[in-house]
Amino acid sequence: MLNFFRRIYLSSIFYDKKISKTYNYDFKYKPSNHLLTSIIKVQTKKINIDDFSLENVWINKKLNQKQINKLNNFFWLLGLDLKSSSMSVQLIIKNWIEINYKYNIKNWNFKTTSKRIISWLSNSKLTYDNSIDQYKKDFNQIILKQTSHLINQIDRVDNPNDKLVGASAIILVGLCYNDYKNLTLKGLNNLRKIIKNDLDSYGFPKSRNIHLLIFFLKYLILIREWFKESQNEIPEFINENIFYLGQYYAFFWQNINLDLLFNGNNKSDNTNFDLYLKRLGYSFKNEKNEIGNYVILKNKGKIIVMDLGSSPNRKFSRDYQAGALSFEFISDGEKVFTNPGYYSEKNIKLNELCKSSALHNVLTIDDNSSCKFKKKNDSELEIKEGLKITQKNIIFEKNYWKIMGEHDGYLKKYNLLYKREIEFYPEKNKLIGLEKIMGKKTIPNLKFDIRFHLSPLAKIMKTQDNKSVLIELENAGWKFTCDDYEIDIDNGIYFANKNTYSENQNIFISGITNSQSNKIKWELSKI
Repeated sequence: MLNFFRRIYLSSIFYDKKISKTYNYDFKYKPSNHLLTSIIKVQTKKINIDDFSLENVWINKKLNQKQINKLNNFFWLLGLDLKSSSMSVQLIIKNWIEINYKYNIKNWNFKTTSKRIISWLSNSKLTYDNSIDQYKKDFNQIILKQTSHLINQIDRVDNPNDKLVGASAIILVGLCYNDYKNLTLKGLNNLRKIIKNDLDSYGFPKSRNIHLLIFFLKYLILIREWFKESQNEIPEFINENIFYLGQYYAFFWQNINLDLLFNGNNKSDNTNFDLYLKRLGYSFKNEKNEIGNYVILKNKGKIIVMDLGSSPNRKFSRDYQAGALSFEFISDGEKVFTNPGYYSEKNIKLNELCKSSALHNVLTIDDNSSCKFKKKNDSELEIKEGLKITQKNIIFEKNYWKIMGEHDGYLKKYNLLYKREIEFYPEKNKLIGLEKIMGKKTIPNLKFDIRFHLSPLAKIMKTQDNKSVLIELENAGWKFTCDDYEIDIDNGIYFANKNTYSENQNIFISGITNSQSNKIKWELSKI
């Protein structure tokens, strides 16, 4: 009900008067559009704006909301070729202003508005230069009006990504317009709040979300470059957080050049961002084996990654997946075992599915996940009951690696603790796992499954004795064995590519608990 009345208020003449003021215009700093290449995927094939119908672009009724948002954020300006006419771009913007001068829910949503401001100001050669005085007046006024809207709404926004984009837009407007430097201060104050709320004291996301970490790094570097280019002093807290986030970025991406599919992450390929960093003189290094309760052990093309972290606070669990103690194993650039990734679009069934422990390389008991989730809204889930890591240990020697972790995710419901030990012998190319299901009393007869998910490109075949599974990858073959328990192969769903899914296969060990301590041993060896 409150949201209903809020929408009425935002569409009212009272709100329009509140965000419409008499402005003095002094658009001095015009940011370089190449700075946006860190946050926008630039099309290799450029388009010419003159090839489109300029008069009808805002009245196309066949577009869905996602397409409307993409059109209205104007990030597509970076995809225009050098032959595109500034007169044509300015005509499109003029038409947009005439139709959307007042707030409307479709074209003024917070994230879209933030991106639109950033794009218009960063592409001033097309959007502003060589225009008539009346157009400049209308352009500047709508920029400031939209900025006032962002300032009024930013505290009501839940998504940290959207809030960060909004704060960035507010800061940029203050840098661009000399008479509105107070907007830079307001934007910086909001940026401090966002960082304090969503990053811990070491600058690591409280959500344990790798994607959010990289998103924050990209926008903080963009903001820093705006300050630098406009010849304003760079706030120290921005430098400090870039330092920490840069170290984490080196740990999760630059050290291995692969996307790790834990807790809200997908394949993103940050190669272009690496080139962006190099071009602007940023260099990050990190030689640690553990950060944010993620462990990465690597040497000579072999990499083991494991999640040894407790679940985050409910407030930060929107993108959390119940995969504590799950791991990925990489050999010479190929993932032998991979988590299946994350589905973030508004689909509650797929979102729930990708959060389940069964879609990770980890244990499930009685077809239940290690964490319980509840609906936050029609498209999102958050943690209802989380888990704690009760033990962990890491050994990393030349010829012997070991990662051990234990969690209490099944303690409340089943009085069980789950411990996983993974050992790797580099010289033998052999991975040995020991899974322990432990209880203080006699464990009831419960079904358990331990899954090992594979890339959709992997080919697998079970041997005739049902004791082994052969895995064929592009560059190598592997043999998976478990002598004391049943091994089988199952179809699964793979969410690694953002907001799409495909089929993959997984190996699973299944059995029934029947004592105080159940030990399941398995091996993976190269053939």
